[in-house]
Amino acid sequence: MTSKGVTTSEFFPEIGKINYEGPDTDHVFAFRYYDEHRMVGNKTMKDHLRFAIAYWHSFCNTGSDPFGAGTREFPWDKYSDPMDNAKYKLEGAFEFFTKIGAPYYCFHDRDIAPEGNSVAQSEKNLQEIVAMAKEYQKTTGVKLLWGTANLFSHPRYMNGASTNPDFQVVCHAGAQVKAALEATVELGGENYVFWGGREGYASLINTNMKRELNHMGQFLRMARDYGRKIGFKGVYLIEPKPAEPSKHQYDFDSATVIGFLRDQGLADDFKLNVEQNHAILAGHTFAHDLQAAADAGMLGSIDANMGDVQNGWDTDYFPSDLYDCIHAMMIVLQQGGLAPGGLNFDAKVRRTSSDAEDMFIAHILGMDTFARGLLIAQNIIENSNFLQMKENRYSSFDSGEGAAFENGSLTMEDLKNLAEKNGEPKKTSGKIELYEMLINNYIR
Repeated sequence: MTSKGVTTSEFFPEIGKINYEGPDTDHVFAFRYYDEHRMVGNKTMKDHLRFAIAYWHSFCNTGSDPFGAGTREFPWDKYSDPMDNAKYKLEGAFEFFTKIGAPYYCFHDRDIAPEGNSVAQSEKNLQEIVAMAKEYQKTTGVKLLWGTANLFSHPRYMNGASTNPDFQVVCHAGAQVKAALEATVELGGENYVFWGGREGYASLINTNMKRELNHMGQFLRMARDYGRKIGFKGVYLIEPKPAEPSKHQYDFDSATVIGFLRDQGLADDFKLNVEQNHAILAGHTFAHDLQAAADAGMLGSIDANMGDVQNGWDTDYFPSDLYDCIHAMMIVLQQGGLAPGGLNFDAKVRRTSSDAEDMFIAHILGMDTFARGLLIAQNIIENSNFLQMKENRYSSFDSGEGAAFENGSLTMEDLKNLAEKNGEPKKTSGKIELYEMLINNYIR
């Protein structure tokens, strides 16, 4: 690989290609469960999971937090020119993608190219890096799952981007999204994500919430139309998040986003990119937000990470909770998959994990956990009565008076009369522990 026409050595020379070696291997740098060629049902594991590496956490995040400086040192962050750093970082990123064996990656515009001193300079920087990324994609076969714009880091967005009360800020947000959409189309991105990092309010006392929500809807319609105009045929995604950095964000959770999209006439073009950590912050389980999106026909993609229930902020750990992944994959399998979405690791190594190899170990952990979850979920669906047990709980609605209620043929008077006629209902156990036991019994 080269940057600026100069051949460089490997950025991770101590790590080779990560291969599948099976559950019994004692090799740290190997997959135990993720065998990309293994058939699971009618698709390969690679096609089920569609793993993507998140550019921001893996190649930009140094491990800093509000109480201390970064602990990770990147070999490409040694040049005085930000564009030189960006070019070498791109080289290091594609080395990592190919060694870990991920078929996709994803990025914010400012992850891959530095902001310039004007809109024109920022666009020029992005276009230059995109041209290089396009060549790396051709060489490696790695594809872009989705692109997005960082509309939250710059101080101009302190009061929001599309929801900002200052129209001039909205214009800058539009310029960024326009350029990011163009970059996504140029790189063949299969989706485009909107994460409203500051689309919310710090205090309701100075906020016209109705007006801001309508501005957000108008902005998304404009972005949708421009993307279609320039040839973007993929899916637009919104990523729900309840708070932090805003006190309240307008994309609070799956149900809130679904209602917003329907209200704004955007439901035909947009789906949801659901994140585990964000669901936890909203007071839900990961499965809850996935199921809400799937039930609405709007589960488009997944941010694969793990929150800490004892820590009320976005920790974004790499996923290691097998139960979470089993439940997630059961929902994904029942809706027929995620494509053209996928599983992107919006996850970062712990601040104390400062070695270069830790990033490989973390991704191996996450990929193996979801792969194992996929295998167990498929086994449960194919070989147990789990789904039938759930279906049987609602059998009273499958015929007769229950079916008449579902199809709207009964009145309130009818319900009263039936209650009198049938008398007190028999108690029916929910059997929650039996469902939990069944899942445990399928973990091999």
